[in-house]
Amino acid sequence: MLLKQFGSPHEVLAASPSALERAAGAPIAAAIRQGAAREAVEAALAWLEQPAHRLLTLADAAYPPLLLHTPDPPVVLYVTGRMELLLQPALAVVGSRSPTPRGASDAEAFAAALSDAGLTIVSGLAVGIDAAAHRGGLRGSASSVAVVGTGLDRVYPARHRELAHELALRGALVSEFALGTPPLPGNFPRRNRILSGLARGCLVVEAALRSGSLITARQALEQGREVFAVPGSIHSPLSKGCHWLIKQGAKLAESARDVLDELRLPGAPSSEAQSPAAALAPEQTALLDSLGYDAVDLDTVCLRGGLTPDAASAMLLALELDGYLDRLPGGLYQRRR
Repeated sequence: MLLKQFGSPHEVLAASPSALERAAGAPIAAAIRQGAAREAVEAALAWLEQPAHRLLTLADAAYPPLLLHTPDPPVVLYVTGRMELLLQPALAVVGSRSPTPRGASDAEAFAAALSDAGLTIVSGLAVGIDAAAHRGGLRGSASSVAVVGTGLDRVYPARHRELAHELALRGALVSEFALGTPPLPGNFPRRNRILSGLARGCLVVEAALRSGSLITARQALEQGREVFAVPGSIHSPLSKGCHWLIKQGAKLAESARDVLDELRLPGAPSSEAQSPAAALAPEQTALLDSLGYDAVDLDTVCLRGGLTPDAASAMLLALELDGYLDRLPGGLYQRRR
């Protein structure tokens, strides 16, 4: 608002108190009159002296053009890592913080394939689908960018310190928040507009109906981006959000090719898992076929496969160790793609 009213930061700082109040209200006018906190400025200048640290403003040529043309672009961006990634075609990948093993595996596979096809993977460094998407993006050639809800001198959650370090080296970390900003609850919905604004589209993998990922999807739509959703079991609460998005017009994504075709991008995804059934013994293939793709318990496996509990348990363990299925909480089993 201030930049639109006065034209430049210099003119904002030179404006009279009454003009500032008319443009942005009394609290902001008072904050401008008070001036910047010297300690915060000195900390930021020291941070900027370190390699691969940058502060981008709306006036910089390196400011991401897609984000610049959103309704509410951040006035400044703190960036650590490969800043050129902010200018490359990107896809946001978001989803549940408590995904199923299948969902996390899907997110990583999609991200790796799309990264190899030339799309930088953008996500929020949260636990669950975000972390899986970053890992997949880093595996691919176009890498990954994390948009965080804290200052870049902090890592949240702390368990992702190693992942954040890897992103700083091979990808990038981005924040609109000043150094020292803690992980306040209101920061994360706010940063989602940056996450979607950097990307050409948004892919949702596993989301409940009240998931914060749906906020990102809505913001992507408001910004004119394509929204994609990976379908799941009709019985899973974590599929409800994705199914709702598809009902509202989101594109159903069964493979990375669905995303690339909709965005009209070339590329031959190579990281998606191929069906491994040919390497299995006939009785193992029959057991996997009887499982289907929904989560089932041991009794159902025995009933469908005509097996004793001991025989079924032994085969399930072998298939799990070989990566053909996942063991879920509650004694359930689910086949991988």
